[in-house]
Amino acid sequence: MKLGTKFIHAGVAPDPSTGAIMTPIFQTSTYVQEAPGVHKGYEYARTQNPTRAALQDALAAAENGNYGLCFGSGLAATDAILKLLNPGDEVIASNDLYGGTYRIFTKVFERYGIKFHFTAMQDANSITPLITDRTRLVWVETPTNPLLNIIDIAAVSRISQNHNLLLCVDNTFASPYLQNPLDLGADIVVHSATKYLGGHSDVVHGAIIVKEEAIAQQLAFIQNSCGAVPGPQDCFLVLRGLKTLHVRMQRHCENGEKIAHFLRNHNKVDKVYWAGFTDHPNHHVAKEQMRGFGGMMSFTLKDDSIEAAHKVLSGTHYFSLAESLGGVESLIGHPASMTHASIPREERVKNGLVDSLIRLSVGIEDVEDLIDDLTQAIG
Repeated sequence: MKLGTKFIHAGVAPDPSTGAIMTPIFQTSTYVQEAPGVHKGYEYARTQNPTRAALQDALAAAENGNYGLCFGSGLAATDAILKLLNPGDEVIASNDLYGGTYRIFTKVFERYGIKFHFTAMQDANSITPLITDRTRLVWVETPTNPLLNIIDIAAVSRISQNHNLLLCVDNTFASPYLQNPLDLGADIVVHSATKYLGGHSDVVHGAIIVKEEAIAQQLAFIQNSCGAVPGPQDCFLVLRGLKTLHVRMQRHCENGEKIAHFLRNHNKVDKVYWAGFTDHPNHHVAKEQMRGFGGMMSFTLKDDSIEAAHKVLSGTHYFSLAESLGGVESLIGHPASMTHASIPREERVKNGLVDSLIRLSVGIEDVEDLIDDLTQAIG
């Protein structure tokens, strides 16, 4: 089954009771049982919901996994994965990652005795010196947020497997259309489904996909026990978004490529971070493990002052100044004060996230309008 067909059809079927082609929103908290313990597979909506079940199956198919689990947000999904660990365990994570992930690592789970090591993983071998007998999990973002670094998933997987470590890949930036980490050896894939999977900036949602039944059972226990589940309306919105993922991502990629080259050729722009450039440090890896380079990019100005960056950030029309990404509309953001503000400044700067960095989520509008918008904002 080809990708576009898979996103529309896999994991879902017409409603058997009515023939509705779209999965109904089962807005119920409980289910009537014929006798104690005798039911139709559903008991209580925190544990199971037919709308959520359809989405979980569809997401599993989209990522070439066997089990999908849905959560109330991407961070709720991250929280569930970290609850696989025990006090004293250690995690190795990429040093350029979403600020909310860094925050939950260092401000929440460090308090419970879990130790985190952050390192640049563009060279997969960088994780080897950090592995101890307490290491349990390797956490990867690729492309990274916000510097668009590329990490070789297959290479990290080989090292992880050699040391019996779980490998989790945050696939939010790429989406299942561009990249399938499970096929490259990852054990767990996590998404902020708020972003490209939903695709319309109208839902907050998270998802985990795995292949192994044992991991799925542990995560399902946590999902039910801790209760950070999405409602059926949110599941319906992500299920709807998934059906158009392929056509949206095609336009995100087309627009992203044109805008990346426009920025690189602009006389007031300094650095442009986008994995599609042939001189990107790990472009060859991106080309091998991805089907395209997406619509996410960041850039700095030659005038690297905060004032110059703020002028651009406040001067666009079609690029709306807002957090988040992956919607049909274009967004512009300032990681240092928005998405990554929870990371201490010295850590941000050490990893290359300077105060003047601007991040773009390129939408699916007509690219000529987007280029005109950036032209007048940059000046």
